[in-house]
Amino acid sequence: MPDNVDASERMVDNWTKQIQETAARYQAMAARMQGQTVTERSKDNTIEVTIDSKGLLTNLVISEAASGKRMAEVSSQVMRLVQLAQSRIPELLQAAMAETVGTGDETANRVIAEAQSTFPEAPPEENLAPPEPERHHRFGPEDDEPAQANPPQNPPQPKPIPRRRRTQDDDDDDFGGSILS
Repeated sequence: MPDNVDASERMVDNWTKQIQETAARYQAMAARMQGQTVTERSKDNTIEVTIDSKGLLTNLVISEAASGKRMAEVSSQVMRLVQLAQSRIPELLQAAMAETVGTGDETANRVIAEAQSTFPEAPPEENLAPPEPERHHRFGPEDDEPAQANPPQNPPQPKPIPRRRRTQDDDDDDFGGSILS
């Protein structure tokens, strides 16, 4: 009977040791991913984005050379670069796991699959054409009625407000009463 107890204690000790080693490897992987960033630049180097390992934008640089572009094009490029940078997170995670935890572990495979679903591949560039600029701007409600054939040429001018003339009885300082009581 003592052999069975000793064998059970060794087995529990081995499990504990394996769990502690696995936890240490996952902590090392998490620490390694903590400092990871991804930077992407536009082809013309006018826009640069940097994201952290969680996919959050940490830096955005738009050069003065981008001032000649339409804002719709600039915003479209920023979003594309963010998506492109985020799509590289799963490969960074996989590399960090291969060096610390290993990729044969079922948990590691689940973590990588989750990262791939959270940060999918960026769409192809040709599908992200910026919208055409709007040629006509309307700032009022849509008209349901057809436009008038001849709108009035000169809108009526508002009548000026007549000013009251001051009289000698007007005294602004005392508001109608004496300052001596």
